[in-house]
Amino acid sequence: MTTPKPLFSLMLLIFLANACYAQTAPAIDNTFAVSGLKESVIVRRDARSIPYIEAKNDSDLFFAQGFETARDRLWQMDLLRHVARGRLAELFGKQVLEEDKRWRRFGFSGIAEEAVAVLNPDLRKALEDYARGVNAYIANLDEKTLPIEFRILQYQPEEWKTTDTIVIGKILADGLSTTWFEDIDRVVLQNALPKDKFDAITSKITSADLVLFGSDSPKVKKQKGGTAAKVGQTDAALRDFTAEARILRQNSLERIGFYAEDLAASNNWVISGKRTADGKAILANDPHLPGNAPGIWYLTHLSTPTMRVSGVTFPGVPGIVLGHNESIAWGATNVGPDVQDVYFEEFNEKGEYKTPDGWKKPRVRTEEIKFRPNLLSPKMESETLEIIETRNGVIFQESKGRKLALKWTARVPKNQEFEAFFSLNRAKDWNDFNNSLQSYGGAAQNFVYADTKGNIGWHVAGKVPIRRKGEGEIPYDGSTSDGDWIDYIPYDALPQIYNPKSGFIVTANQRIVGTDYKYQQLTRQFAAPWRARRIYELIEANPKITMDIVGEIQHDSFSITLSGFAKEIVKRRAASADTLALLKNWNGRMTAESVAATVADQINECVGREIASENKPASQWDIRQTILPWAIPNDDKFWLPKKYSGWTDLLKQCDGRANEKLAKVKGFGDDKANWKWGSYRPISFTHPLAGAALIGGKFRVGSTEVDGAGGLAPNVGQSVSMRFVAKPANWDETRHVIPLGQSGDPDSAHWKDQFESWRTGKSAVFPFSTSAVIAAARETIMLMPK
Repeated sequence: MTTPKPLFSLMLLIFLANACYAQTAPAIDNTFAVSGLKESVIVRRDARSIPYIEAKNDSDLFFAQGFETARDRLWQMDLLRHVARGRLAELFGKQVLEEDKRWRRFGFSGIAEEAVAVLNPDLRKALEDYARGVNAYIANLDEKTLPIEFRILQYQPEEWKTTDTIVIGKILADGLSTTWFEDIDRVVLQNALPKDKFDAITSKITSADLVLFGSDSPKVKKQKGGTAAKVGQTDAALRDFTAEARILRQNSLERIGFYAEDLAASNNWVISGKRTADGKAILANDPHLPGNAPGIWYLTHLSTPTMRVSGVTFPGVPGIVLGHNESIAWGATNVGPDVQDVYFEEFNEKGEYKTPDGWKKPRVRTEEIKFRPNLLSPKMESETLEIIETRNGVIFQESKGRKLALKWTARVPKNQEFEAFFSLNRAKDWNDFNNSLQSYGGAAQNFVYADTKGNIGWHVAGKVPIRRKGEGEIPYDGSTSDGDWIDYIPYDALPQIYNPKSGFIVTANQRIVGTDYKYQQLTRQFAAPWRARRIYELIEANPKITMDIVGEIQHDSFSITLSGFAKEIVKRRAASADTLALLKNWNGRMTAESVAATVADQINECVGREIASENKPASQWDIRQTILPWAIPNDDKFWLPKKYSGWTDLLKQCDGRANEKLAKVKGFGDDKANWKWGSYRPISFTHPLAGAALIGGKFRVGSTEVDGAGGLAPNVGQSVSMRFVAKPANWDETRHVIPLGQSGDPDSAHWKDQFESWRTGKSAVFPFSTSAVIAAARETIMLMPK
């Protein structure tokens, strides 16, 4: 008897389907039953222990992401929320109580509660699912499996909340926003310097600037300012006004790897197919933040039937922050707009403050801050803090009866950091990319874009205030309405480029808009042009760029400024014979083995210090970056300190001082062969417990030597917080690396297993397609509903 043909065909299809499934079905190494899942989730881990999470629905996906991230970084997540909520003294005692007070004044815990109420419903659901996953992992822990930091500090992790993710976003805003310090500094500098020097130092405009939008026009008139605060204090008092706040901010952010005063910087660029060897677009991004253990980024790959995305996120944040999906890739660098204003407020004896409409009562809130009197015991005591808010902002500093209020975009609940990224994870094209960024409310960023069709683009995104009068560059008198925020720069008015004729776009925190751009507050803070200029020149010089060349550019350690400075010394013969011989043969690269790099840097620092000492309180760093590259080659005596007969005299004397200083460095001595750049500037990755007596050694990564230099070359050394290179035409060629490893456990094999790949600039491949992920898997687990 023969089988009917239709039935035979059906049986054949079933057989083939089963055979195909048998070949692709995952080999499960372990299965875990977890309460809270709807369906099973597959989690593959590769050789670097990067989780590739495959779920059948979004709810299970974000649940599993929370679960897996907590497996690797739970204590880091807990530390971040303690910092942002002003609860660090509960862990580290009264020594950090003032840091907690600083965060409590910002009020981010309350702001996060308000923000949840206005969240995109889909994002709010993702935050809830992620939190359930974190809490499911916490529920499975016992005394033996609890991360070691909890055991050392003798406390248990609390339940993870959706608002914990939001407050972590505020840490990033704090790390990338410092314009209120400059408001005070500008007043002090203006009082101290002649107008021509003040203008030169504060404008930072140079002929090397890589302006992307608009142009520099001498006809543009500066917007008329508002009513500045009548400070009525000495310059010394003004500096003291901010000194404590600067120190508290630095201590707090350094502990968690977010402090980067001169390095709140990054590189990114996109190259179209017209400039690549294979005719396909490439995107590159390397954000710059200090190296800590563990690092601030966490690599993840996420997939459901409707979404596939990979890249990095912050521990505690669902989805992908920087990376790519199946259609587009994106990267970001800091812009540096003026998003913070300060107001000197006048109070009367009744505790009222002066407004344009008369005297008003401020809002007052009282917070209880707990702290450990004894670090060896979890027993708590508490202290209360009264916080005052005016119509202009929170009072956070006081000096000689004058109160300073801070207004900041990060304190506006509807300005949210993560909604845009949540949308970018699903964006398909340039229109989706732009629609996603319209909701971005975090620290303003240069977002670059590349897609599978070969298109490239750039769009600035962020909420940048428009004031009633002025641009917020100096403190306002709080009793007037001049400093009122009347709107934000419209999204469509923010700079953008799509498929430029040049075939590439570069941003490296440089001044991106010309002086004819309407909203100059967009670039209140910006880096000197040298990183951007170097990247631009390397791309422009090579019409056949490859992924390998892009990686080399990310790792490039050539310093335009120090190379030119060294040549000027040789040209003038303005140093000892030994120094001239060193600098004459130097290739301008800040490599770990280079002695010339160390000597050139120290002579340059000496010259910058001499000029700054005669132009106090000007920044030595600003002078080195924006004055020296032009003043010495042009023999401009305007900046030459009076006690020197000429630049050659100053250079010679600084050569002698630099050599004397270097000879006294531990391990250097008189043998210049020891004066290597890597030895002079060794790097280390700091864990918050590394300095603790007896147990700190467990968390120390140790110091080592790397190429690069902060602010001087594209490769900024230790502060390269991750490297990312993507080719949309073949996502499986994507390269992504972080400085140490995925795990926050110092006993894990993945605590620092990515270091060599990061140090050498040979970023590892981050597979994306299903077949590539399966091939890369070293462990496969299944999370099952319990």
